[in-house]
Formats: sequence, C-alpha cells, structure tokens
Amino acid sequence: MVDDPTLKAWFAQQIFPLEATLMRFLRRHWRQRGEAEDLRQEIFMKVYEAAAAELPLHPRAFLFATARNHLADRARRERIVSFDLMADLDALGLSDDLPTPERDVVARDELRRMQSAVERLPPRLREVVKLRRIEDLSAREAAERMNVTVTTVNEQLARAIRLLADGWNGGARTTRAGDRRREARL
Repeated sequence: MVDDPTLKAWFAQQIFPLEATLMRFLRRHWRQRGEAEDLRQEIFMKVYEAAAAELPLHPRAFLFATARNHLADRARRERIVSFDLMADLDALGLSDDLPTPERDVVARDELRRMQSAVERLPPRLREVVKLRRIEDLSAREAAERMNVTVTTVNEQLARAIRLLADGWNGGARTTRAGDRRREARL
C-alpha cells in the first residue's frame, strides 16, 4: 500500500504531465469527442486507485494501457460498435507506446477495404453480417429479425465470410459454378 503523500507526488510528477498526450489519444480514438474530458477523469481515477496498491514501474505505459482497456470496456458496453472505433482500438496493438502513424494508416486502410467489401455483398448477406458481426446478435436473434431459420442465417453468414475472404485475398475463388450462381441470386 502506497502512502497518500507519495501517491499524490507520483501522480503529479508521472501522470499529470501526460494529460495533453492522453487527451489527444482520447480525441483520436473515441468518436464522441465531447466525452474526452469525462473519459480522462475516469482513466485518471482508475490509474490513481491502481497505483494506491503499488506504483507501476512504467507510468506512461500503464496510463495508456488503462486508457485502451477503458475505451474497449466502454465500447463493449455500448453493444453496437462502429467499424471506425474498433479499427482505432485494434490499431493500438499491445505495445506500451502509442501506435505509429504508419500503423494507424495501415489499419484505417484495412478497415476501409473491409467496409467496401461488406458494402459489395448482396443485400441479404450484408444484413446477416451486420446483425451477427456488427450488432453481435445470436443466430437465433438474427433469424427472428430476418424471418428465416437459424440454419439459413448460418449458411448465409458462411457464404458472406467466404466472399469477404475471397475479396480480401484478391478475388481468387475456387468454388463450384452452382455456388457462384446461388451467391449471385442472393
């Protein structure tokens, strides 16, 4: 347990100087920019409470790991998560430092490619992907919304994933002609 004066001094010397960097991070990785100040306070509280037990050896890494985890928790609680937010969180990786601009550009490019591929899917397959992968509904919930069977949802999701994977890998597709005709009808 860290005594209060030591904890306050550590926080003032190690964490407060990172406030501007933390705010830039929050504004860049959280879509509701007006919430950045509230998020900062919540993250500061988490860091302060955790440091009360034992001071972290790497304060900067600890602060940004806490921030990344806090954003991920908030995103999970909101259930419907935008592609942009998840791409931003995924771009962070597991390193102790902030992502490099190059990694950020690559991640955003991959996200745009995936969004484009999803938009090119036939409407029914696009709806299945949206319900199952974006809104995170169960197969039964998606089937009820679409007024189809669970088997149909699972088959359409498998087809959609195959099409997305093929598109991602340059379109090299080795399926039977019947599969292609069936997918074209969908």
